[in-house]
Amino acid sequence: MTVKIYTTNHCPYCKMAKDYFKTKGVKYQEINVEEDQAAAEEMIEKSGQMGVPVIDIDGKIIVGFDKKAIEAALSKK
Repeated sequence: MTVKIYTTNHCPYCKMAKDYFKTKGVKYQEINVEEDQAAAEEMIEKSGQMGVPVIDIDGKIIVGFDKKAIEAALSKK
């Protein structure tokens, strides 16, 4: 399972999502779109959104810290 989370430096929901993944033992790749313009463009292409976090779980795109959607995507391992 591949989990990517697009974040910025000061996003409280990004921190909540990362903390959630840590408590669940889910390994993820953090991509900071504040520091990487190409990643920001990739995130916007995937999600149609400029807000963070954008979470990509095996191609399932979740915008924001939507715990229910995250749990559903993780349960499809």
